[in-house]
Amino acid sequence: MGVLKMASSRKPVLTKKDYLNSILRSYVLQNAQNYGTMQGTGMANSIMPQLRKIYKDDDAEFKRVTTSNLEFYNTNPQPYPFVTSIMLAMYDSGQDENDVRAIKFALMGPLAGIGDALSQFGLAPLFSSIFASLALQGMTWAPIPFILCLFGITFGVRMLMGYLGWKVGTSIIDTLSDRMAAIADVASMLGLTVIAGLSVSFVKVNLAWQYTQVIKGKTQVVAVQTILDKIMPFMLPIALTYFVYWLITKKKWTIYKIVILLFVAGVLLSVLGILK
Repeated sequence: MGVLKMASSRKPVLTKKDYLNSILRSYVLQNAQNYGTMQGTGMANSIMPQLRKIYKDDDAEFKRVTTSNLEFYNTNPQPYPFVTSIMLAMYDSGQDENDVRAIKFALMGPLAGIGDALSQFGLAPLFSSIFASLALQGMTWAPIPFILCLFGITFGVRMLMGYLGWKVGTSIIDTLSDRMAAIADVASMLGLTVIAGLSVSFVKVNLAWQYTQVIKGKTQVVAVQTILDKIMPFMLPIALTYFVYWLITKKKWTIYKIVILLFVAGVLLSVLGILK
């Protein structure tokens, strides 16, 4: 995530109303979701008015910072305001952008797990079972309290997380400014761990190569993929992820070029019997 350094501080200009506005804008976080950047467009949109206020005298910096937040991001929408509130507090005080990115990506995975457990695997099944049973008994009004309960609790979660993010963000600025580099380094390591975990979970690359060997008169089939896994588990998925990262950052390839390349390479290598 780059070399981290402290930026010059500035007098904060954002008010609680600005943070509230950012929380409310999080409701359209996923409206522009895509496979290239997932929630990147929604994130930039949710903090754009606040960035405009922070960089009101510098159009070039406003455009640069806004554009930088179009990058890939993917977390659960409910605790998401926690991230943006911290980010805005750091931007507002003039912290270095690399530090902001480190915190941002470090929180992506943990908040996704917490949010999914709460909303998708907790609240939604709970209220669905309660009000679905009422609907089956002929109570046609059951969907209304279901929607109200689910919306009310998740709305409260968003507000609470946004407030906590603001408190944490301002605390970082007020009391931990001299340790920001160390905090950002730890956040960077956590962020890299999350990205590595995502890579081995979603990227599947398996070699089809096999060979036979005779041991004590018995013929055994040995898979090359098994040997690689013993040397370094998930070596190929991580290598492919790094290759794609290199294409994006160094060669400036677009997502569409990469998708076409991976599709053609996957089909060709499968036909040749190299991949399975």
